[in-house]
Amino acid sequence: MYTLKKRENGFEYLELQNSVAHAKIALQGAHIFEYKREKEEDLLWLSTESFFEKGKAIRGGVPICWPRFGTLDESMPAHGFSRTAMFTLVEVLETKVDLTEVRFLLTGDEQSRKIWNHKFELEVIFSIGESLEIELKTKNCESEEFMITQALHSYFCVSDISHVKIKNLDKKPYFDALLGKTFFQKGDVTFEKEVDRVYQEVDTIVVLEDKKRVVHVQNSGSSSVVVWNPWCEKATRLAGMRDVDYKEFVCIESANAFDDFRVIKAGETHSLKVSLSTSSKTVL
Repeated sequence: MYTLKKRENGFEYLELQNSVAHAKIALQGAHIFEYKREKEEDLLWLSTESFFEKGKAIRGGVPICWPRFGTLDESMPAHGFSRTAMFTLVEVLETKVDLTEVRFLLTGDEQSRKIWNHKFELEVIFSIGESLEIELKTKNCESEEFMITQALHSYFCVSDISHVKIKNLDKKPYFDALLGKTFFQKGDVTFEKEVDRVYQEVDTIVVLEDKKRVVHVQNSGSSSVVVWNPWCEKATRLAGMRDVDYKEFVCIESANAFDDFRVIKAGETHSLKVSLSTSSKTVL
């Protein structure tokens, strides 16, 4: 079952329910901002102060950063332009009682070419069931190759950031965006201050351990993972976020970032995909 809804200001989103899960996806940005399995807490964190307005990015859920990740390209908005672009809802397929597939499409137009002068098709495919799968497919409709960096900027709910461990990044190189240097991870990733890192050479499932559950993040079409939490000082400066919100989430972003940029040849397609699954096992 699914319904296309509008908030009072006209902001459109799709709400869907099947036998195992419930989800909400905004048409702006093809942005999933709620996913919850039956009788479980939300997997995705969403700020109570988040904007649901045209032209403003939602704070939480899974923003799509495309065709650039970060702020290195001065000719483009931070994290590209897809987060505030209006996608077309192509279809909703209720293939099984416990699985719903949703497809969105964004194509280049006069406005996008002013920012990024390329012809493209960006397809976003959500599979809503016992797990949440998101696929980001970029097709180059040009006669020449182009380069992209991108990320599925997933915000995960946690009991408290100080209780969190991220596993399977041990010995992986990472660029520390706060220090501007590259280091190698030693053991699990834990949080005692602001963290903003781009891990490279990631070839295993990343595991988020919290007091209340375990989240498995399995990527394909990617070898870079971004780990981010703004901590208390930066949280006070971020739009759409309360000062204390940093305690409630951690971002583990499936990405093609920095050294993992992708060059897509004319007529070809690149797919970035993440599968998110959980268990309720107590690990700490």
